[in-house]
Amino acid sequence: MNKNRAKKIATWIVVPLMAAIFLLDIATVVIGNSYCRRFKLTHENFDYSDGDDRIHFLNTANSDSILIESNGLFALIDAGEGNSNPRRKTAYKGYEQEVIDYVKKVCKKSDGSVYLDFIMGTHCHYDHIGSYLSLVSDTEIGIGKAIFKKFNEKIAKNYEIERWEIDKIYQNIIDALNKRNVEVISDISDEEFLFGDFTLRFVNTVTSDEFEGEGENASSIGVVVSKGNKTAFLASDITSSTGLEDVVAPLVGDVDLLKIGHHGYYGSSSKSFLKTLSPEIAIVTNQLGKVYPNVKWNLTMFAKVPFYATYDNNGIIATFTDDEIVLTNNIH
Repeated sequence: MNKNRAKKIATWIVVPLMAAIFLLDIATVVIGNSYCRRFKLTHENFDYSDGDDRIHFLNTANSDSILIESNGLFALIDAGEGNSNPRRKTAYKGYEQEVIDYVKKVCKKSDGSVYLDFIMGTHCHYDHIGSYLSLVSDTEIGIGKAIFKKFNEKIAKNYEIERWEIDKIYQNIIDALNKRNVEVISDISDEEFLFGDFTLRFVNTVTSDEFEGEGENASSIGVVVSKGNKTAFLASDITSSTGLEDVVAPLVGDVDLLKIGHHGYYGSSSKSFLKTLSPEIAIVTNQLGKVYPNVKWNLTMFAKVPFYATYDNNGIIATFTDDEIVLTNNIH
């Protein structure tokens, strides 16, 4: 077979396939939008009319920064992508200042001080902990303690260390915390604990040796947040690609709200994972157009779950009342 014929055959296969994927993506968005009518989002005005037991999903593009608030207590789970990601070779805009400004606005005490009861880095990828160096270095923000699992180079892939420098990113943050005499907890408990009106629990606090070489996403710590009969799961970068979804799903069980793992990229939110968790609402820390079609398909056609993107909504708050979860957007 000559090269021209081979190219024609490849074109006949690839073009229809890409067209089918494009049409499928449109269909899932349309169906997903229809599901979203179940939970109407209203504009956030910070009047706290539905209470102060809230999960703030900040708009940091395709990175994670999530603030948990209850009864005047605040915890920051990841801090979004900063301004100096080693993976990026050209200039770009990070979200350091947006995260810092949001924390200073929302976490202010009556005396004007700003305090985070704890901060956590779910794993050492820059799009999750990159802004922490600036936040920790800002002495106007008080920090009670910091929860960071020790970096394990055996879990990481070589390029994550050699090109992405995740080991250096982790160490720079730890050094900044030590400089401020903030307690760093690396021996992390998986037992439930109270945080205001919420009950919190961490999963994958110890990364099994079976994930050696699977990549830093396999180190991701998930956070279960509960109040009354309502539960949310913040899935960090937990994916089926690493095998971590299969380990974590039975530890989490049924939830009402799911923060989709790995920003809705390939390998997250498998059918089996969604079946076990059975969420009613899903939030993705990304823009809708960057969520992979197979993830949208699993959410809409299989699980029939409405999903909301933080980028398209300029951030989302989920407020836990006594009997429901209320969603508001445009929080920045």
